[in-house]
Amino acid sequence: MAGMTNYLRNKCVDWFFRGVAFVPPTTLYLRLCSTAPNASAAGTELVGTGYAAVAITQGTTVWAATNADGSVVNPSSGTNGTTSNNAIVNFGTAGSSWGIASYWELWDAATVGNRVIYGGIVDGTGTLAPRTIASGDPVSFPISALRIVWA
Repeated sequence: MAGMTNYLRNKCVDWFFRGVAFVPPTTLYLRLCSTAPNASAAGTELVGTGYAAVAITQGTTVWAATNADGSVVNPSSGTNGTTSNNAIVNFGTAGSSWGIASYWELWDAATVGNRVIYGGIVDGTGTLAPRTIASGDPVSFPISALRIVWA
């Protein structure tokens, strides 16, 4: 399950309850981490030849509506509070060992910036499934694999 960072929680409270303007980023950047992030602290981002955060734009065809994986209806009318990626998120091929990817984070900038959402890399049952990334390994998230559930 994904979590909201304190940064995003504060933005939502200020926008919804306090009337403070908030413009969400038009592009989010997916980063892979070896250690667990939480609401107040980032995980340790992977490093290695060829590694870089991957840009994912905002849009009704890029992220699924809450209706179902792959759904592009607008507005969402599902009841599960879930969205997921509607396209493969491709990091390319590792040019060296990147280490063990256990978690992911979405940021509003490719470097530095504000961390907004985080989660674990899990298998089909929701169990944490770390992945060792060695030199020459292709690294990607298939369609619907980057699942964000607002509980």
